Amino acid sequence: MDRKIRVLIAKPGLDGHDRGAKVIARALRDAGMEVIYTGLRQTPEMIASAALQEDVDAVGLSILSGAHMTLVPCVLDLMKTNGQGDTPVFVGGIIPEEDAAQLSALGVKAIYGPGTPTTRVIDDVKNFVKPA
Repeated sequence: MDRKIRVLIAKPGLDGHDRGAKVIARALRDAGMEVIYTGLRQTPEMIASAALQEDVDAVGLSILSGAHMTLVPCVLDLMKTNGQGDTPVFVGGIIPEEDAAQLSALGVKAIYGPGTPTTRVIDDVKNFVKPA
């Protein structure tokens, strides 16, 4: 039996808007993945710790606060420290193009803006995660 893809969906920082994160979490779950949703106002340390404890195959970060250039690199660094540098990270939110290019250079696998079809996220996550 194939193991389900495990995805952590997290809301770092003080952003209190989680509708998009919940929509993605539900879509991934409906596509047969196991989804762990951390809830609102998570620190990068809490997210990296949860990713390690839950042994996830991918991490999705939802950020609408504008703090993506601080929070995302911090999460990536902490995950590398935890030995999860190869775990794919994707980001959803309102990310300016120049910031998206910098985040991609840091290792973010994909960046999704408002209105991205959930089918695209599902297909991308399946492609990011290599079969064990």
